[in-house]
Formats: sequence, C-alpha cells, structure tokens
Amino acid sequence: MSKTSEEHSLLVLENYIGGKFVSCRSYIDSYDPSTGEVYCKVPHSGKEEVDAAVAAAKEAFPEWSARSPEQRAKILHKLADLIEANLEEFAQAESKDQGKTITAARTVDIPRAAYNFRFFSTSMLHHTTDCSPMDHMGCLNYTVRCPVGVAGLISPWNLPLYLLTWKIAPAIAAGNTVVAKPSEMTSVTAWMLCKLIQQAGVPPGVVNIVFGSGPRAGDALVSHPEVPLISFTGSTATAQRITERSAPYCKKLSLELGGKNPAIIFADADLDQCIETTVRSSFLNQGEICLCTSRIYVERSIYSEFLERFVAAAKKWKTGVPSDPSSKNGALISKEHLEKVRSYIALAKSEGGIIHCGEGLDQLDLPEHNKSGYFMPTTVITGISDSSRVMQEEIFGPVTCISPFDTEDEAVARGNGVRYGLSATVWSKDVGKVHRVAQRLQAGLVWTNCWLVKSITIKH
Repeated sequence: MSKTSEEHSLLVLENYIGGKFVSCRSYIDSYDPSTGEVYCKVPHSGKEEVDAAVAAAKEAFPEWSARSPEQRAKILHKLADLIEANLEEFAQAESKDQGKTITAARTVDIPRAAYNFRFFSTSMLHHTTDCSPMDHMGCLNYTVRCPVGVAGLISPWNLPLYLLTWKIAPAIAAGNTVVAKPSEMTSVTAWMLCKLIQQAGVPPGVVNIVFGSGPRAGDALVSHPEVPLISFTGSTATAQRITERSAPYCKKLSLELGGKNPAIIFADADLDQCIETTVRSSFLNQGEICLCTSRIYVERSIYSEFLERFVAAAKKWKTGVPSDPSSKNGALISKEHLEKVRSYIALAKSEGGIIHCGEGLDQLDLPEHNKSGYFMPTTVITGISDSSRVMQEEIFGPVTCISPFDTEDEAVARGNGVRYGLSATVWSKDVGKVHRVAQRLQAGLVWTNCWLVKSITIKH
C-alpha cells in the first residue's frame, strides 16, 4: 500500500535492540498535544520485539556487569555530556511530544536527564561493603552488592526523558542491562537518546528500548521469565496488573504510583512565599507531575485572604502555546486526558463546588493552529467534601481544591485522608509545629516552607 505525502512527512521511530535500530511491523499514531495533529509513528511492539530485546540484554549482561564501576562511570559521563550538547534539540522534541512548555523542557527535564547519569554513575564509586565480626574467631560476615540481571523499565509520559533516564542510569551504573519501554504517547526523546547511547560507547545490548503500548509491549516485558526486576511509574490500576502478571516469577518490583498531595498552610505562614510556591506546586507542567499539590488546606483565620490572593495568582499563570517563552503551562497530554480532567471539574460543579477560575470561566487566547490542542486554564475549586472523588482521586491536571481547617489535628487527619502517600507540604514559621506535623503526615516526602527542593533544583 502506498503512503500519502502526509505519512511520508511524519517522523517514524524504530526500536533499539542489541545496538541497532530495528523497524516494526505495525505502528501507533502519536499526537502533538498543542495542535491535536498526528506528530509521529511509534512502533506497536509486542512479544516478538520484547523477546529479542531481552535476549540482547541477557547476552550483554556478563561482560557489562564484569566491568568496574569506574569503567561504567566513564561511559555514563560521556552520555551526560552528549545530552547537554544536544539540549536544545531534546527540549524542542520533548515540548512537541508531551505538550509542556519549551521553558520547562529546556530548564528542568533535559538538564535533569543529564544529571541523572552523572549522579548515579558517581554514586556507584562510593558504595562500601558492610562487614561485621562473628562469634567465631577470625570470621567476618559481609554483604556484597551485585547486579541483578536484565531490568525491565516502564516510564510514564509526563516527564519522558527525565524519568526514563532516572531508571536507566542507576540500573546500568550498577552493572545491570535493561529493556526500557517509554510511554507510546511520548517516545521521541527516548528514540533520540538511543543515538547518543551509541555515540557514548555503551556496548550493544546494555540498553534496549522497545516502543509500544502497555497491553502489548508492557505486558510482554513484565511477564517475561528472564526479566527479574521491574521498575514502573504510572497508575495504580496498571501496577496491580503488573503485580499479578509478574507474581509467578517472584520479580523484584519498584512501583511509583502517583499522588494526591496536600499542602497544609498555617496562619503564621509567610503568605507571599507560600502563595507564589503553592501556585507553582499546583500547576507546574499542567499539573502533570506526581508531586503536584492538588489539595490545599488553609487555617480558617487566613482562609479568605489566602483564597483571594491564590486565585489572583493562578489567573496570571499563563496557559499558552508551548513554544511561547511567556507560557507557564502548555497542553495536556491527550484529548482523552483532557476530557478526563474536565469530567472531574463537572463532577465538582454537580456536587455544589465553586469554580473560582479556569475551566468554564476563563477563555484561552490561542492561535488558530492550536485551537484543537488539549489546553486547559488553571482551575481552582472550593466547597468540595473530602469524601468526593474530586478530593480522593488523582486528577493529574491543572486543578487544585482549597478548603479551610480549624485545628492542627484536623489538618493532619484530612491530609492523611486519601489512599495516596507520596508527598506533602507544610507551611509555618513555628519550627516545632513544622516538625510535629511533618512526622504525623503519612507521606514519603514532606517539604516545609518550600516545594520540589531536591538534590538538583531548577527554578521555573
């Protein structure tokens, strides 16, 4: 069958297996979120491609795992150099692929991808062996860290290169080989990374990237008997499926499943700093970050002032074309996801919630070419009960709900009142209160008077 001129102009990706680019029998359309148009063709891989990638990774494992940490680190540092040298090309591709602003891609995602390789390659140089004397004279008990084998890595669409490299870097730095499956909706930067993997001198088979959907490529990977380790970032429902499919093989699993993160704001908080940061923590990257704040609890004595100032600041958080340097937010990832986020706002309205700004109230000023894109203005909701699905489920969009509280105990109980426990933020000048509340919150990571401060923090 002959291809149309439009099909000829599309970018067509290939799998990267055993150090070579390999075409696929069928392909999936991938859309530019800012226009709603097909952007590229992604391999619709399945068991055949995954089997080939696992075989290549297994063959490469003995030689790669036998290399010293210093030898592996040298290659990973070169790969980081190459990412930095091609930063602008990666940023342009990720902005178009995922819908995020070019500024976010340029200043956060791509620099962090390079940093991931530097950090993990160097950290492996400083691992020490734990040793303790035993009761028997002259005997020592010691622990040695060894690579596991072939790691199956499944990364999400919201921070495509950042989170993919966050999985690949520690896996190969430790001596494992990998088969990675990026999201089929954001595969271009992963495909570009494959070219740099070759240039950096990563041996064939050490890193294999198979593109495709979760039900086909993902399922084949997690259920493969020769992949003993799976790292997955995504939805709880998919993680349950992965757990079931991998259970017969007793695989090692690392599952990061999103969040419904609270910010607890006490009356003595520095409101200028708090509002500026909490607007950012609520809406950065269209709210498509698992660490974003989606529930804000404010002490009642300052609730009215906070709400008024927060809504005013949210309205200034510009949603627009990703290539516009003045845009704070770009487009959501897909038409389906946009409709999902809108459905939560409709649910909030049906339950008596008040929409203070955003969806249904504020019109976006978009060029004609972008009016079919998946854009949504920043949206602030009040008047929703904690039992509502709007407050209980991860929306993963530029939507946050604000509610007043009266006591510290109430704030903690409501902050803990969801099934997620990823992160939280506490705002107060009272050091004792900050420590007390942080320890009581059931979250793996608690920031105090800040947000997203990590080992590398890049302001947006």
